[in-house]
Amino acid sequence: MGYISEIRKKVGHDPVFMPAVGCIIIKDGKMLLQKRTDNGTWAVHGGALDLGETYLDALNRELKEEINIKPINPVVINTYSGENMHFFYPNKDEVYVVSVAYLVQDFEGELKADLDEVLELKWFDINDLPKNINKPDTNSIHDAVELYKKNLK
Repeated sequence: MGYISEIRKKVGHDPVFMPAVGCIIIKDGKMLLQKRTDNGTWAVHGGALDLGETYLDALNRELKEEINIKPINPVVINTYSGENMHFFYPNKDEVYVVSVAYLVQDFEGELKADLDEVLELKWFDINDLPKNINKPDTNSIHDAVELYKKNLK
């Protein structure tokens, strides 16, 4: 979060646009979610882009940092923005996230959570997801499940 941290020094908690990437991992009808350390909600994997970084570069970096994997053949689900992507961090930082979400069905590496960002990793049946999902992730999770089911037919 180097760039966002630098911006925060100038604007305090005021709202900023935050380009971000999200990754929904679904394998064998189960979705891998992470429990966030900052607010305790279940969330997709990903985060803010660094200056000069592409969305795909950010996807690879964030997955390596957060859960120690490399995605294989990520597929763009959609781009998400607007009021549903308005988010307040527990420290009162306010952002409007503009996120590209990817569906990943295969990956390399052994799952290992970065305990600074991830309290827990857990596989959930796609038809029985937890209720306390991070608000900005709800639409991309829904769309990922629909895309996954569509591709099964």
